[in-house]
Amino acid sequence: MWVVLALLLALSSGALSLDKLNMCMDAKHHKVEPGPEGELYLQCSPWRDNACCTANTSTEAHNDTSYLYNFNWNHCGIMSQQCKKHFTQDTCFYECSPHLGPWIQKVDQTWRKERILDVPLCKEDCHQWWEDCKNDYTCKTDWHKGWDWSSGVNKCPVGSKCRKWTEIYPTPKSMCEQIWSNSYLYTTYSKTSGRCMQLWFNGTNPNRKVAEYYLNKAQQHPSFALTTLLLMAFASFSVMMY
Repeated sequence: MWVVLALLLALSSGALSLDKLNMCMDAKHHKVEPGPEGELYLQCSPWRDNACCTANTSTEAHNDTSYLYNFNWNHCGIMSQQCKKHFTQDTCFYECSPHLGPWIQKVDQTWRKERILDVPLCKEDCHQWWEDCKNDYTCKTDWHKGWDWSSGVNKCPVGSKCRKWTEIYPTPKSMCEQIWSNSYLYTTYSKTSGRCMQLWFNGTNPNRKVAEYYLNKAQQHPSFALTTLLLMAFASFSVMMY
C-alpha cells in the first residue's frame, strides 16, 4: 500500500512539475496556455516558438503608453532609447515567458490574479539595464504602486520630484529588486551558470532549464519531503479507517 501511495504522489508531483515548467500566469494579457506565436514583434520574437503573449501584445510592448497598462515611461522627461529598450525587453519577458512557474504567486489585485516574485536575474542583464539607464530620471522607487493615475496614465505623485536614476537606484541590485516590487531577485550568477533567468537571449530559450533546476531544488527541500510523508500517512490512516 505504501508503495502504491508513494508512486501516486510521485506521479502527481511530476505532473505538477511539468505544468510549472510550461504555463502562463493568470494576468491581464496572458494567454491561457503557452504555444507558438510566429509573428511576435522585434524584441519579443525570441519567444515565438512557445509564448504566453499574442502578436498584438508583443507589438504593444514596444509602444510608449501602450494600451497594455497605459504606463508612461516618460514621466520624468523623455526616457533615453538605450534605457527604454530594457523596459521593452522586461515587458516581453513578463508577457511572453512560459517558464516562470516556480516564481508565480497568487495575488488579490483587480488587474491580475497572479504575479512573479523573486525571479533570479542574470547579473549581466541587471547590470546592463542599470548602466544604460543611469543617466535617466525618475521620481519613484517602486513603479508598481503609488502613482497619480487621475489622468488615465501614471504621473509622479504630489510631493515627489524627478531625480537622477543613480539617486533613486544607487546600485544595479537596488533597481532590479525594487522597481517592480521584488518581481526580480538580483544574483551574481552569469548567463552560462544555468542558475539565472535571462531577459535577453537568441535561439533556444535557456530559461526552461533554469526553471527546472529551481523546481527540482524546491521539491528536494525538507518541507516538501515532510509534506509528502504527512500526505502518505493521512492516506494510509484513511484506508485503515474504512
